[in-house]
Amino acid sequence: MTLYYRPLPQLDAARPDQALGLAGGWCWFDRIEVLSRTAPPYIIPAAQAPQDVLHRLTAPRAPVAGLDMGQVQIMGILNVTPDSFSDGGAFIAPGAALAQAAAMKADGASIIDIGGESTRPGAALVPDAEELARTVPVIAALRGQSDVAISIDTRKSEVAQAAVAQGADLINDVSAMTWDPHMAQTAAASGKPICLMHAKGDPETMQADPQYENVLLDVFDYLADRIAVAEAAGISRDRIIVDPGIGFGKTQDHNLALLRRLSLFHALGCPVLLGASRKRFIGTITGAQAAADRMAGSVAVTLAGVAQGVQIHRVHDTKEAKAACEMARALRGQD
Repeated sequence: MTLYYRPLPQLDAARPDQALGLAGGWCWFDRIEVLSRTAPPYIIPAAQAPQDVLHRLTAPRAPVAGLDMGQVQIMGILNVTPDSFSDGGAFIAPGAALAQAAAMKADGASIIDIGGESTRPGAALVPDAEELARTVPVIAALRGQSDVAISIDTRKSEVAQAAVAQGADLINDVSAMTWDPHMAQTAAASGKPICLMHAKGDPETMQADPQYENVLLDVFDYLADRIAVAEAAGISRDRIIVDPGIGFGKTQDHNLALLRRLSLFHALGCPVLLGASRKRFIGTITGAQAAADRMAGSVAVTLAGVAQGVQIHRVHDTKEAKAACEMARALRGQD
């Protein structure tokens, strides 16, 4: 029987002497929830977990694109597309994209995630040439005027390679290197970190009645398998980020189940990225039909992720997310 070990993160100032630090960050834990596919979960003292599990849970994460994973990092979303679900068309002009990138950096984003292909539910495939034309000039111009970390949001190796050549620091692949058979080799050769995200199906079909045996454990196992593929291709684990893929082939109940136990993904030994900003389930729960009206709910999800030790938060509302995270940091007494 396979067992899964989820640390129960704490932020309280009263930290027991035996407590362990979570992933070199701001949370601590002294208990672990043990999960399996065949038995009810139960809780054990952290010291009773296997040593290899404890090492993965406690080891400080390597910097990503020069950024400290012992601190919360805000990734600002920059869609240079006509059809993204929240801001499609607003930043497709290069001048508008650069102005938005500068604004997000000023608001506290340490990473700008640039995407030229919408991955909203129902979105159609964008040809490589068009995606290149949308993203690469913006990356080159942004790198020429800013030292902010740049992420290329793509599942195509040709786009990733061109973006890195123009100064991108991170590859963010929503298909976890399953869509393009050349992505693993491209990422390995680039020397850059890569984010591996879970998605069930392509954007065109992913919300057509997704089913799981156990969404939390299924996503965990998928990401563990993709990490193994990346390592076999020559991408070391300290260059890998994992993303459970909120909203990508998941119902509202699936999303909530993942968010409630996000800390499980620290057991993969990689930084965790959370991208839930303005997504439909937030609008359903809060009654905000328009994506732009989902900021408050999005910030609430961000803070829930921070409370579970999530290092990178991919958001539209960078100013509000950064302010909320700074307030949370002050409240927990972190220097």
